[in-house]
Amino acid sequence: MLDTKKKQRIIKKFATHDGDTGSSEVQIAILSSEIDELVDHLKKHPKDHSSRRGLLRKVSARRRLLRYLKKENPESHDELTAKLKLKKARKIENPDQEGEAPKNGEDLSTEKNESSKQKK
Repeated sequence: MLDTKKKQRIIKKFATHDGDTGSSEVQIAILSSEIDELVDHLKKHPKDHSSRRGLLRKVSARRRLLRYLKKENPESHDELTAKLKLKKARKIENPDQEGEAPKNGEDLSTEKNESSKQKK
C-alpha cells in the first residue's frame, strides 16, 4: 500500500487541473506505483499468491484505463506512457486474418502437406 504522502505527490505530479484526484492519468500513475511496490514485495516473497493475484488485478485495471485513455486522448496517453516509462501495448493479430481464409470449405492441411513435400 502507498502511504498518503507518496500518493499525494503522485496526484500533484500527474493532476490535469487543481483538485484532480480521479482522472485517468492520476489513476494510472497511482496504479503504476502500487504495481512497482507489489513487484518488489513478490521478489522477496515469491510464494505470496494472494499478493500475486492483487498484482494481476492492478495490472489489468491499469491496462483497461490505458486503453480508455488512448481512445479518448491519444496525446495524453503518449505523454503519460513516456513519463511512467511504460512499454507500448502489442497488437495481437488474429492468425486467421494473416493469410487468405479457406474458400468453400477448402482444407489448408493439403496445402501444408504439399509445401512440406516440396521442401524435401
